[in-house]
Amino acid sequence: MAPKTTNILSIIMGGGQGTRLFPLTRDRSKPAVPLAGKYRLVDIPISNCINSGLKQVYLLTQFNSASLHRHISQSYKFDHFSGGFVEILAAEQTFSNKSWYEGTADAVRKNMIHFLNHNFDYALILSGDQLYRMDFRHIIAQHIQTNAQLTVATIPVRRGEAQSLGILQADPEHRITRFVEKPKEDAVLDSLKIDRSLYDKFDIEGDDEYFLASMGIYVFNRDVMIKMLDNDKTDFGKHIIPGAIDTHRVYSHIFQGYWEDIGTIRSFFDANLDLAQELPRFNFFDMSAPIFTRPRFLPGSKVNNAQIDHAIISDGCIISHAKISNSIVGIRSIVSNGGEMHRVIAMGADYYETNASIQQYESNGLPRIGIGRNTKIENAIIDKNARIGENCVISPAGKPENVDHPLYFIRDGIVIVPKNGIIPHGTVI
Repeated sequence: MAPKTTNILSIIMGGGQGTRLFPLTRDRSKPAVPLAGKYRLVDIPISNCINSGLKQVYLLTQFNSASLHRHISQSYKFDHFSGGFVEILAAEQTFSNKSWYEGTADAVRKNMIHFLNHNFDYALILSGDQLYRMDFRHIIAQHIQTNAQLTVATIPVRRGEAQSLGILQADPEHRITRFVEKPKEDAVLDSLKIDRSLYDKFDIEGDDEYFLASMGIYVFNRDVMIKMLDNDKTDFGKHIIPGAIDTHRVYSHIFQGYWEDIGTIRSFFDANLDLAQELPRFNFFDMSAPIFTRPRFLPGSKVNNAQIDHAIISDGCIISHAKISNSIVGIRSIVSNGGEMHRVIAMGADYYETNASIQQYESNGLPRIGIGRNTKIENAIIDKNARIGENCVISPAGKPENVDHPLYFIRDGIVIVPKNGIIPHGTVI
């Protein structure tokens, strides 16, 4: 039986500078990066907490946190009597600490003074840049049932994915016996394979070769977390977890479902475009565990004689005589006559531009916010409030994997027009 959820404190790691998601993180923190047209990355772990009955949530961050603060304050409000909150703890200098967060464990350590003001028995540590749906009551129930001091959520992965994740071994009782961070050598990987005799015990289906990967989700007993962080070790995955295996009761909770770490431009791009498929691997339409976000009062989108195939069209868009396929169209997007978008994530806009603003830009020969007439875009991410001119062609075809240009960037073979970016009329990328 799961514990009373008021005895659990949830701590979401907002991440560092988000260099692998640059330039999406140039003007915002990683948890604030838009997702699926109308959400932000941070909505996923917060929604999983709320759906699991966990309503005491801290979010740790330190870079470009202004838009994240605004999103959290406008999205998550609980009544005065439930004791619920979603609160941001940004890195701050104190008399004893004058440095930034140096890792996941260091971030929790530096905020321990805030956490210990709460009466909690268990701390749930979560990552802020993953796409998944999980009922945390299951991992907490197993944590209590096995008398664990630390439980690590894990997922079976194939060899190709295992080299970039923390891989562990567990005995038939789910107790973790070994942990290796990002094993590269085949000999080491071979020694970490899940024994096929354990597939039934671990409820693993199929006959493929699997490895148990850490999901970066941990449950700590309160006193154990305090003790384990009473040192200068900076990271859970690299230092705390491997060091705890020989000294504490560390268990694996095996999760079987869709889980994607969207920490790179390529993984972010692929995960978003998958949402536009007929049967996406992550289902935003599952109302048994909805994903919450900021409520907006936008009109329904207007489509004027456009061809749309396998796309998500968010609130408040105007799409006129355009062709859109395999794309995500974000809130308040304006797509003008003759526009073509294929495999594009358009994040939309934070506001509708006034006529005065449009006239001001046009008088200087610059486009309005949105996608201009007869512009063709493929394999690209168009960040918020971007101004894409008329008769433009935007495509990474024939270009290097990574490019830094005054008007745009290319990362992992994907063109990115940054937030508030301007692509003049007639530009060919």
